[in-house]
Amino acid sequence: MKKTLIANGTFITLDGTRPWLEGHMVIEGDRIVRVVEGSPAEDESFDEVFDGRGKLFLPGFVNTHGHAAMSLLRGYGDDMALQLWLQEKMWPMEAKFTAADVAAGTRLSILEMVKGGTTTFVDMYDHMNEVALAVQESGIRASLTRGVIGLCPRDVQDAKLAEAVKFATDWNGKADGRITTMLSPHAPYTCPPDYIERIVQAAHDLDVPIHIHMSETAREVQDNVDQYGTRPVEHLEKLGVFARPTLVAHGVHLTDEEIAVLKKYDVRVSHNPGSNLKLASGFARVPELLKAGVLVSLGTDGPASNNNLDMLEEIRLAALIHKGVSGDPVAVAAEDALRMGTLDGARSIWLNDVGALKAGMRADFIALDMDQPHYYPRTNLISHVVYSANTRDVTDVCVNGKWIVKAGACLTLDEERIKFEAQQSFERLTSS
Repeated sequence: MKKTLIANGTFITLDGTRPWLEGHMVIEGDRIVRVVEGSPAEDESFDEVFDGRGKLFLPGFVNTHGHAAMSLLRGYGDDMALQLWLQEKMWPMEAKFTAADVAAGTRLSILEMVKGGTTTFVDMYDHMNEVALAVQESGIRASLTRGVIGLCPRDVQDAKLAEAVKFATDWNGKADGRITTMLSPHAPYTCPPDYIERIVQAAHDLDVPIHIHMSETAREVQDNVDQYGTRPVEHLEKLGVFARPTLVAHGVHLTDEEIAVLKKYDVRVSHNPGSNLKLASGFARVPELLKAGVLVSLGTDGPASNNNLDMLEEIRLAALIHKGVSGDPVAVAAEDALRMGTLDGARSIWLNDVGALKAGMRADFIALDMDQPHYYPRTNLISHVVYSANTRDVTDVCVNGKWIVKAGACLTLDEERIKFEAQQSFERLTSS
């Protein structure tokens, strides 16, 4: 088993003991053995020694909601309300997507994510075998699910559900354990109630979680009331969704009573501040969710509604937006925001050995070049990461004990080919 030493580094561990330390980290195989101050014993031997001088190490970012292949539609439909954006721009173009397009868009997104320090992501889309193959190839970690829209005849619903079940079964635990799977009714407004109940039953049968969009816009909530007589939270509760481990995306428009329901069922919420701002969906009640004990993580959403996959930007937005909206400068503290984008993100998708640098955890971590003006003076390194750093500072990325980015270069993916093929896919889509 390969044994690696990260020497002379500064580490933000998020292990609950201290904010950061200067010392070394030892990795054996895919696990962290120790992160401690000082240097290792002189007689200890290693297969690889990585000099961490001038670098800040921290857990990799965990992006808990997205649609990676939509990178092909980045900039294609901007400055529009959500429903118009979906109906007039996104859905017509996505209907043209082939498996090759999904592969091209997904690889483009994974390249952007890993070079920006994201080591785990959640993806809900179609042609998910292509997504899984891209994850397997790249070395990133992912929780994947075939998103299912049920506004179609019964036979088409049956085929989509069968495909989702097969994907969840075939890929769960694959790619050296880096892939986990879920089932995903797209949203209450795109799936009839009986179809959601069938997906819930399938999730019970497979013992996998559910991931669903919920309460993203005020219009969505009102439409749910008009159509079903209840708001989305009560609607999904009645359909049995929350009887399964559940991660909801957005959760922008929630009442106090609904927050209590989410806490009751341990529903996790993926907060997507960048996408919510761009689509004018509103401001999620994150401080209230946190005070209630609801587990909140961060996601970028798709790169057509953000329009990037920059998790440091989401972390910063989460720390800043809720201060401004609430008038409370401690509404979401810097360390809370960083945890939402790392450790709490991993916990939100039931990865209990990811998200912190401590013994026994998976070796998923990144290094930032902190020998730059915006990291001085060395007052509070967590503050510097949240309020000053950017993803261009990421120099190295390790997932499951394997380097996938070193000195800023991706070791597992052909960057030039990925960019070329993504551009080709976009030109084909827009010319047909």
